[in-house]
Amino acid sequence: MAKSSDYRLGEFDFPRGWFMVGESAEATTTPTAMRYFGQDLVMYRGESGQVYVTEAYCPHMGAHLAKNTTSYIVRDGEQVQGDSIRCPFHGWQFGPDGNCKNIPYSDFVPKAAKLKTFPVIERAGTIWMWHDPEGLEPNFDLPDFGGHWDAPGWVRWKIDFMGDLDIHPIEVVDNMADYGHFVPIHGAKDFVYFANEFKDHIVHQYYAAGHRTLVQNPEDVLTLDTWYTGPSILQSEMEGTFNSFILITHTPIEDGKIRVWHGLMVQVNDGSAPITDELRAAALEYQEGSRLAFAQDVEIWQNKKACINPLVIPNDGPYGKVRTWYKQFYSPRDKTPDMHKRTNGMHVTLDKRSSSAAA
Repeated sequence: MAKSSDYRLGEFDFPRGWFMVGESAEATTTPTAMRYFGQDLVMYRGESGQVYVTEAYCPHMGAHLAKNTTSYIVRDGEQVQGDSIRCPFHGWQFGPDGNCKNIPYSDFVPKAAKLKTFPVIERAGTIWMWHDPEGLEPNFDLPDFGGHWDAPGWVRWKIDFMGDLDIHPIEVVDNMADYGHFVPIHGAKDFVYFANEFKDHIVHQYYAAGHRTLVQNPEDVLTLDTWYTGPSILQSEMEGTFNSFILITHTPIEDGKIRVWHGLMVQVNDGSAPITDELRAAALEYQEGSRLAFAQDVEIWQNKKACINPLVIPNDGPYGKVRTWYKQFYSPRDKTPDMHKRTNGMHVTLDKRSSSAAA
């Protein structure tokens, strides 16, 4: 299992950014045990409906806040009260800010009685946690996913769990530069354009090519804008039989092990008419096609060895540029302005457009 230090990414083992930690349905008033970023965590939904993520162990005597079924606090349904969580061992109560607010058998509450908490946003049926190795607040926003979740005429995604992979996330992000894999893996043909644009914490992949299955006529060109926001959130707007919006995201579990998800929202009409069961079924079929296409990447990742130093050729695409961009998330935040100066800009790998189209 290759680790961050093997790739010489920066000073930290885990990156800074927004990361998916579950689906909305997974967050309830029964605390859930999780493990991400090499640490044990707990997620719960307060009575207000807000979702919270905290460290897993009570600072009092180290009891796990979620892994208990026999404490009377748990059996009586009293573990989550309001937006607070109670330790099943001694009943210490921690508020949403992590501070202990009550000890049932003591008027004295030590200032050190505090759980580490993380910023959390619930959006589009998914739950996202901000992780920063320096413990700083978010310095970029969680995407709104195109605004499609509540848009008329759009069918919401279901989230596909793609597995836990023993691979470093940089090898997933490498795909942003990987011009060469689109023909053998994804069925592209007759490439017209492939480029990457780096904009601070975002990197775009601009793509125009024919396709074996995703275009109606052999001469049609599939045009995509695919981008990463931070180190883990890939989004893509795609025009085809239906307009669709793709999400692919991964979250580190350990250094060198990630959890991966996929989702697809589909526009089935212009919003002026109800979405029928037939249209919903067509959207789910469309999502399954997208999932199977992504599964082609996953199969490669499941069976490859770590690629610390790629043996690249000029026509491969700008792997080095992508990896340099990616290092910002493993480096102290005060270094990011200088890192942006080194990466921001456009890199064109292939351009066969006519001069008028290119202009």
